[in-house]
Amino acid sequence: MADNPMLKFVQRTQSYPDKRPAQDRADDFGEIYRSFETARAEEQAARCSQCGVPYCSTHCPLHNHIPDWLRLTTEGRLREAYELSNATSTMPEICGRICPQDRLCEGNCVIEFSGHGAVTIGSVEKFITDTAWEQGWVEPLAPGAPTGQSVGIIGAGPAGLSAAEYLRAAGHEVHVYDRHDRAGGLLTYGIPGFKLEKEVVMRRVKRLEDGGIQFHLSFDVGNDATIAELRQKHDALLIATGVYKARDIRAPGVGAPGVVKALDYLTASNRAGFGETVPEHEDGSLFAAGKDVIVVGGGDTAMDCVRTAIRQGAKSVKCLYRRDRANMPGSQREVANAEEEGVEFVWLSAPIAFEGTEAVTGVRITKMRLGAPDASGRRAPEPDPGSEATLPADLVIKALGFDPEELPRLFGDPDLSVTRWGTLRVDHKTMMTSLDGVFGAGDIVRGASLVVWAIRDGLDVADRMQAYLKAKAQAGGVKVAA
Repeated sequence: MADNPMLKFVQRTQSYPDKRPAQDRADDFGEIYRSFETARAEEQAARCSQCGVPYCSTHCPLHNHIPDWLRLTTEGRLREAYELSNATSTMPEICGRICPQDRLCEGNCVIEFSGHGAVTIGSVEKFITDTAWEQGWVEPLAPGAPTGQSVGIIGAGPAGLSAAEYLRAAGHEVHVYDRHDRAGGLLTYGIPGFKLEKEVVMRRVKRLEDGGIQFHLSFDVGNDATIAELRQKHDALLIATGVYKARDIRAPGVGAPGVVKALDYLTASNRAGFGETVPEHEDGSLFAAGKDVIVVGGGDTAMDCVRTAIRQGAKSVKCLYRRDRANMPGSQREVANAEEEGVEFVWLSAPIAFEGTEAVTGVRITKMRLGAPDASGRRAPEPDPGSEATLPADLVIKALGFDPEELPRLFGDPDLSVTRWGTLRVDHKTMMTSLDGVFGAGDIVRGASLVVWAIRDGLDVADRMQAYLKAKAQAGGVKVAA
């Protein structure tokens, strides 16, 4: 019997792609992880135990066929591995870069539980699809036979783009509306290049454009057109705007110049990365060079901000988080990367005031301690009396997460129903909102979440919209977009 090429997790240790040295990568916005060489990708894929119940797949929101494409990689059948990976995901190379694999597939790998270290699934996924792009295996988007029906999608983020791809492949005319001047949503303007280089996003967008999807950029729904007007134009509509309203801090001085929102800061940095002239960089209001920077928050957005500040030449960068390291919501891998690059973490600390009049000069903090568990089961932070101190700061970045915008008012349609959290209210069987033919998907429905969940929602809503459009066509109601 031939030797089984898999189950090599005992003989071969876990290995990730090499990281660029911290002193080198802190000077630019290039991705910090190098790509696998083919031999190393095959070697690491061969560590898979090919278990009968693949927990990696069941804990992946897209239920990717992970053990199967790992085996194909080991066998040198990379094109087949790519085709299988691409069958369940519209953006496998993006997921391979930015998914928190330590909480999803890799965190649930059987051999991780056995103490041998998880298969480096995300790195292999990235390698497979990057190779596919290099070799020309990524096929153009082929529209299906024209249906005569038109779909409008509000939001060019991962949920909207995934739905657009599937609906175009079904033969519908697809129009995507987005407030920004480039498609991609947070993939383009929210995530820094050192995690996701923008060419990776732009080539996906171009593939959709080449497939006949029409993008209407710098388009402000509510001003340039109301929901009612878009419903008149299209046979079905999808709202996939994401959540962009920054959560704020209630503390004296929070409105002082120099206390800024994370997304404003990251968007300005990403625009500069595209070669644009950014006024907020020129006047220093959203630029960290030479400044003492404090970022408030413990999620992945906070990690993006502290690591961006390092690259902009900040004098010092501190991250305040009200819980300890073990209880932070962000990726531990990202925390380690930030520490390597020179970020200082101030655990169990929270701001109570922002000092300065003409501009922020410091943050008054109090130490925290972990008390009884809260409703989520995590130990609730509470102030430690008498522990106040002041940290100097010229730039404070608020990275406390995002809530939905007030869509009924923003879109000019009071009949658009929302939940008490402000997210879109949908029928979870049909994914339709309170308006007939208007669907919802992604973070605007589930709240701030992961890119991979947005992709999954985009795929699911495309199926529901397809069923609706088919029924509408059979009933004889079809609009043709202008």
